[in-house]
Amino acid sequence: MTTGPSVKDVAALAQVSVGTVSNVLNRPEQVTPEKRKRVQAAIAQLGFVRNESARSLRSGSSRSVGMLVLDVRNPFFTDVALGAEDVAESHRHSFILANSSEDAGREQAYLDLFEEQRVQGILITPFTDVLQRLEAMHSRGIPSVLVDRLAGSKEFCSVSVDDVAGGRAAAEHLIASGARRPAFVGGPFTLQQVSDRYAGALAAVSAAGLTLQVFETPNLKFDRGRQIGDLIGDLRQSKRPDAVFAANDQLALGLLQSFTATGIRVPEEISIIGFDDIDFASQSSIPLSSVRQPRQLIGERAAQLLFDEIENPAGHVHQQIVFTPELVIRDSSRQA
Repeated sequence: MTTGPSVKDVAALAQVSVGTVSNVLNRPEQVTPEKRKRVQAAIAQLGFVRNESARSLRSGSSRSVGMLVLDVRNPFFTDVALGAEDVAESHRHSFILANSSEDAGREQAYLDLFEEQRVQGILITPFTDVLQRLEAMHSRGIPSVLVDRLAGSKEFCSVSVDDVAGGRAAAEHLIASGARRPAFVGGPFTLQQVSDRYAGALAAVSAAGLTLQVFETPNLKFDRGRQIGDLIGDLRQSKRPDAVFAANDQLALGLLQSFTATGIRVPEEISIIGFDDIDFASQSSIPLSSVRQPRQLIGERAAQLLFDEIENPAGHVHQQIVFTPELVIRDSSRQA
């Protein structure tokens, strides 16, 4: 089997030491410009490709980071991942994106895989309580940052939004627009984001002297929203909510599709507001009101925190960054 050119071949052609070639590949700022140019020219002439697997075995870690999200089909997580990937690329690391699909077994399996692959760090939106597992991985040299989830421990960095404030703003808008039978659609409540958004909505509804009807879902996917929409459509009008706050835009768009198909007028009969403000929200047949999160910025800041800990473990200070969400009013909710 033919092998490609080696580091020794590059060193010989560039007339430098093997150590100099290694520095050009890993620490180019430590090499003089003249030697760096000679090494880079030799690499190009020989077609040299570094053996990343061998380097990983020697160092005990790879030049890669992993990201584990709840639902890769949700555009919110796609945008978050894009922000994180840009930062990883700027640090010359590969980026591995994994999808737990809101499944505890898959979540654990991917954490196992990341550890086996010797990733240098992990970005994660947890589905279950994995803090103890993450602490164990951190003790073995793999730091992590929680994404779209406030860390309950000062031992971790996290980047999230104030979900309680977002839920409160959504419900206050619906009430100000005339809602008297508001409802919340979302789940499972074991997800911190869902329980916090519900808590904010409940506080606003209770303050107005109203009752918040709840339709719990096992996940936050589009099909569940459509199923709940069908269920609401079958209710007698006196029992039917006149406004719905959905825990994310996927659910809200499913509700909107169901109501449109069954002839329920939005927002005249039922107002809808979602959460995340994904691109599809503004492009739906009836533009969807939503609570906006800075999606790519969340990914960027999380990755920046991760690389700060990877590159400066002794001096790194854990931070819990919380963004303020923004209410975006469109045609799916009555104007206040």
